[in-house]
Amino acid sequence: MPLRRAARVAAFAFCLGAACPSNGPAQGFDATHLRQPANLDTGWLVHAGDDPAYAQPNFDDSRWTPYNASTDSLHQLFSNARPTIVWFRIHIKVAPDQTGSALLARPFISPAFEIYSNGTMLLRAGQMDPYVPYYNVAQFLVPVPNQQVGTGTLIVAIRVHAVGYNWQSPRPVLHANTLRFGPEAVLRNEKWLNAIGANASDRLDELVDFGMLLGALLLFSTQRKHMEYLWLSLWVLCQIPGVVLNDLTLFGHPIMPMHWILLDEFASFWPYLMARMYCAFVGHRVGWKLNLFLGIACLASCYYLSTAAFGALSIEGLVLAQAPVVALQLIILPLILIADICRGHRQTVVLLIPLLIYGLAQFIYTGAYALTLIPATSAWAFSVAQRLSGVTAGPIYIDFRDMADILSMVSLALIILLRSNRMSREQAVLESEVANAREVQQVILPEAVETIPGFRIESIYEPAREVGGDFFQIVPVDGGLLLVMGDVAGKGLPAAMLVSVLVGAIRTAVQYTHSPAEVLAQLNDRMIGRANGGFSTALAALFFSDGDVTIACAGHLPPYLDGAEISLPGALPLGIRGDATYETVRLRLEPGNRLTFYSDGVIEAQDKRGELFGFERGRAISTEAASEIAKAAQQFGQTDDITVVVIERERQQSAELDKERLVARPFAAPAAVTNLQ
Repeated sequence: MPLRRAARVAAFAFCLGAACPSNGPAQGFDATHLRQPANLDTGWLVHAGDDPAYAQPNFDDSRWTPYNASTDSLHQLFSNARPTIVWFRIHIKVAPDQTGSALLARPFISPAFEIYSNGTMLLRAGQMDPYVPYYNVAQFLVPVPNQQVGTGTLIVAIRVHAVGYNWQSPRPVLHANTLRFGPEAVLRNEKWLNAIGANASDRLDELVDFGMLLGALLLFSTQRKHMEYLWLSLWVLCQIPGVVLNDLTLFGHPIMPMHWILLDEFASFWPYLMARMYCAFVGHRVGWKLNLFLGIACLASCYYLSTAAFGALSIEGLVLAQAPVVALQLIILPLILIADICRGHRQTVVLLIPLLIYGLAQFIYTGAYALTLIPATSAWAFSVAQRLSGVTAGPIYIDFRDMADILSMVSLALIILLRSNRMSREQAVLESEVANAREVQQVILPEAVETIPGFRIESIYEPAREVGGDFFQIVPVDGGLLLVMGDVAGKGLPAAMLVSVLVGAIRTAVQYTHSPAEVLAQLNDRMIGRANGGFSTALAALFFSDGDVTIACAGHLPPYLDGAEISLPGALPLGIRGDATYETVRLRLEPGNRLTFYSDGVIEAQDKRGELFGFERGRAISTEAASEIAKAAQQFGQTDDITVVVIERERQQSAELDKERLVARPFAAPAAVTNLQ
């Protein structure tokens, strides 16, 4: 979009020039019967050189060259001589009662010019000596002093700093509708209508871009992996400084110092950002060769914007600066999109069509200006270039490049809509799969633990997501119970699917053995080759009705016995090695003793400052109820699945059970935990 505006800055070079000089003396312009504004399109005189006297009403301009504002170009009038300053004069006959008159100057005269009436300067835009250009996209309304109108004659003189494109243009510098004369009130309304109509497509383009910017930023904030939304946001953002500058000039401060155009240099990055955005949409990797070409395109764009703004852009420079951009839009990016279509992504056609339309129009536009360098085709080529710029529909000027930009944004919005629709369907399928997995997990993970005589059991399971990777099973065996619990690496659906495999393996294993070490060995065999490089920690504990407990561990957190951590031998988690073996540890629960088992979701809970819940806090609350332990970890900051199982030997029946144990098999409980070799 800023590139388009810079093209307009350069384009006034090509909409200001002529074929051959007129003959005959100047007749001036008769405005005595003028009631509505009119173009000062006849009666002009032109002279190369500079003298302050040229602005005075009594200056003799009879030897100046008549100037036809419809056909005469500076190159044809002055051949190879290229003076820096050129003056234009016109004699306007007015009625003395035509007070309240004004002049409306169209933009694109030159980056620096002055307008005089009867020797009084009415307007200065830029500076002649030293040369300081201004940002020229606005119209100027300048009142004509009533005392001058009262004389019956106005001598309007325009002093122009002629720049490179003024000498190359095949059209007049001061063209037929550059200056209008009429009632100030009417011209003021006309100025605003012209500003609105001439920039209507610009405003529509800005609204579309702004909406796309908000949408892209919102999408990227929720889908950080989709870099195309970030590139799209940056593509639009880089054009905002130029938009602000243009709008400020049109509707705020019409005479803007040219160095402010540096704000528009952010738009120089648009070829790179646009290419990265399209490549991200189709998943094309940007290599060093494409990056190098994009860098060249950005430098060419920077040269184009700066030289066009300062009036130093030649037609040759325009063609060379536009060549990389045309190649990018018409060849490189279309080939990337076509390759994506060939891979079966038919929706990419929505992106390809507007890109080809814009690229083809830009190619013809640039080619037409290249043909203006050939004298035989200059006028025809310039006419083609102008037609490709836009069309007027009543008071509204429709810029074709604005329309192409809007079409591109609409195509992007359509692609995003189609993608969102596809993602919604995929999300619905995924949610259905997750719901099924959750139902399976609810079946395989016990919600209510079966009552086992002699033991009080508490358990709680809080997944970090809809489904989790923690698991535990409590199986009654021969008057006691077997607890197997663990934590599969990872979260979400993949971990939940592996949990279902392990729970099934536990159910199978306990049919053949109750030994914790043998159960873990069988689980390890089941994990090998099925975890896709993953693993799972696990712990198995066999509780006898008389209080004996045998524990084997595969990399899981050790339990707490009445607030004291049990020391367990180290071992590899399940799924790491097929020949892993697991040692067992025996201990004894006295009546009222309790063992508390955690998954690492308790210890690894993390607050907003990044501090972990930790082993000290975990040990300190290990004597609490299972629900309270889980609640404390959640409030601290849950980041992983939380599982807590508490098994306490009841005081009731314990004496009778001890008597039975002593009669059946004398056993002296060790004072400390011992390893079974």
